[in-house]
Amino acid sequence: MSSLIPPNPAAKDQDGDNVCTPEHCYYAFDTLYCALTSSKPIPPTFADEKYPLFVTWNTRSSRPGRAPHLRGCIGNFSAMPLHDGLAEYALIAAFNDSRFKKIQKSELESLECGISLLTDFEDAESYLDWTVGVHGIYITFPHPSLLSHTSSEAPSPASGTGTSPSITAKHTFSATYLPDVMPAQGWDKIEAVDSAIHKAGWRGRITEDLRRSIKLRRYQSRKCAVGWDEYIEWRKEHESTS
Repeated sequence: MSSLIPPNPAAKDQDGDNVCTPEHCYYAFDTLYCALTSSKPIPPTFADEKYPLFVTWNTRSSRPGRAPHLRGCIGNFSAMPLHDGLAEYALIAAFNDSRFKKIQKSELESLECGISLLTDFEDAESYLDWTVGVHGIYITFPHPSLLSHTSSEAPSPASGTGTSPSITAKHTFSATYLPDVMPAQGWDKIEAVDSAIHKAGWRGRITEDLRRSIKLRRYQSRKCAVGWDEYIEWRKEHESTS
């Protein structure tokens, strides 16, 4: 899902729900549309502020009431100017998400574009120090072979006490989940953390020592999404006034 670059805390939410707007989604959608059709892009009019960001492409179902299906999602934890960042990751998510084939022109009318601007980065006190439905999580942890072999099957701590070995770049795993992933999957905190551990690449047994070795950074997300019909109406309006 992500380009796992160490989180940048620079972006802070100053405007509540107005941080992420449909204009951001239209601009990302327009970037993909123009890349696939050789059309002339509509220049952005929103402020070129800096945020860590993710671009998500979903395929909307033709059946009423069906949830959209993920078609590509990639982002960056380094704060980027929105004009360049949204354009860049709109195409990376469309063409370079290794889980999916490249999006084709024939798919445009079924697509939905979602933008997540990440805010409020904080170091958690433990792997449980975050709230499902509010926070996204970014975890890093050392290779379990570096952990001391002290008792490891105690109940999950609320304070993160326990052995926390030094982490070297050579042996560090990392993964992230955006805030909406946990409620969508129905996960509690431990289920989400364990899934993130596997997502990071660890295939062995998950022990309490491993969980306690995690450094967790929590963050929030300001989101917006638009579908093809909304986008194409926006593009027609801007073409007529240009």
